[in-house]
Amino acid sequence: MSSYFTDLARQYIDGEWRTGTGSWDIIDFNPYDNEKLASITIATVDEVDEAYRAAARAQKKWAKTNPYARRAVLDKALQLIDEREQDICEVLVSELGSAVGKAHFEVQSAKEFVREASQVALRPECRIVPSTTDGKENRVYRVPVGVVGVISPFNVPFLLALKAVAPALALGNAVVLKPHQNTPIAGGTLLAKIFEDAGLPAGLLNVVVSDIAEIGDAFIEHPVPKVITFTGSERIGRHIATVCGRNFKRTVLEMGGNSALVVLDDADVDYAVDAAVFSRYMHQGQVCMAANRVLVDRSVLDEFTDKFVARVKNLKSGDPRDPQTVIGPVINSSEADAVSGVVEQAVAEGATALLHGATTDNLVEPSVLTGVPADSRLLQDQVFGPVVFLVPFDGEEEAIRIVNDTRYGLSGAVHTGDIERGVRFAQQIDTGMFHVNDSTVQDDPLVPFGGEKHSGVGRINGEATLEAFTTLKWISVQHGRSVFPF
Repeated sequence: MSSYFTDLARQYIDGEWRTGTGSWDIIDFNPYDNEKLASITIATVDEVDEAYRAAARAQKKWAKTNPYARRAVLDKALQLIDEREQDICEVLVSELGSAVGKAHFEVQSAKEFVREASQVALRPECRIVPSTTDGKENRVYRVPVGVVGVISPFNVPFLLALKAVAPALALGNAVVLKPHQNTPIAGGTLLAKIFEDAGLPAGLLNVVVSDIAEIGDAFIEHPVPKVITFTGSERIGRHIATVCGRNFKRTVLEMGGNSALVVLDDADVDYAVDAAVFSRYMHQGQVCMAANRVLVDRSVLDEFTDKFVARVKNLKSGDPRDPQTVIGPVINSSEADAVSGVVEQAVAEGATALLHGATTDNLVEPSVLTGVPADSRLLQDQVFGPVVFLVPFDGEEEAIRIVNDTRYGLSGAVHTGDIERGVRFAQQIDTGMFHVNDSTVQDDPLVPFGGEKHSGVGRINGEATLEAFTTLKWISVQHGRSVFPF
């Protein structure tokens, strides 16, 4: 595995592994022990241009390639991921502090999405649409958009990069991938190596490791890509949307959330506790769908709170390489400071810390807070760390109002003994996804994944993938002669 951090610490452009020509290096650190994993000289604007130009050249032939041949490349990539699963998991543990269980969960999910992507290659069809003109045949083709720019995040980098890269390639597009600078291997060059070994022709997947300080908006402004996909913060997503809109580019943006897990008065409390613990503390809470808020009906509040706090106390924090560890480090010191600051601010505003986790370097232990003022900004924003707010409510109407009282609308969950009651509840929540009697952290290859409000624009997975990475082209054929009005 360690060879990945030497062999893959480069740019990958037009089928060649190259050293960047920028004037400085991105240093890849292990967030748990600050061990230096790799040093990557950054890509410049010129290299971004080279990557996009290479993608554009290669894509024309790839689009004409038999979809069964494209599927074969995806199938080989899946085989390689399966064979290299242990090494990939070790990369995730080292580069982003994934607990062992989370790393295996991520790779297993990635395999399911690549398996689905191989089938996506066969989905585009041509339709014959009726015409008002006699003898006219309207053919509507679904064709690749061309080149897709993908910006992957640091929290689930391997899976979330593959979710865009694999189907985009399967549908006949080329891709330029820019990974987060904290996870350049797991979210970037590791994918390039897998697809290179799977036989993907040169130029179809390029990886540029850089920083906005070097390339500015070059990655999203470049004239070649027709679609930009991004997973990350609302602030950056808003900027990408603005730039892409100005340049008439399509976007698929997933920009986080402020999800709530709701426990109604007839819920199975023990099961709701299990779901809530997973929903909040999966990967140290660094998950866009994580339950920032846990809303509990007052009739079961005391029972739920006692059991929930007891469970959280027993979550092992520490070295992510230890299979017993649940809470590993957050990605860097800035995030650690930000999460610690949330707890301090909440207490200063009058909240009670039922559990106040210590912070040591990048390791932030879990905190459970209650009594946060209803008008606190903390209840509105996403917290990307192991902190949860317990919020009591009286009855469904109040719960619905509280859940919707945020600018985000990504995910959520409700627990109840009556499934149809849960569905009726879910239908009143302004989110792209909502789950009955489960966790807030859910994904599936065939469902439309995405959010409402400030959580994003567009969907991916299943049929939504076709909409994201293809476009429609109308070709009409006139059999016989048209009659023109003049």
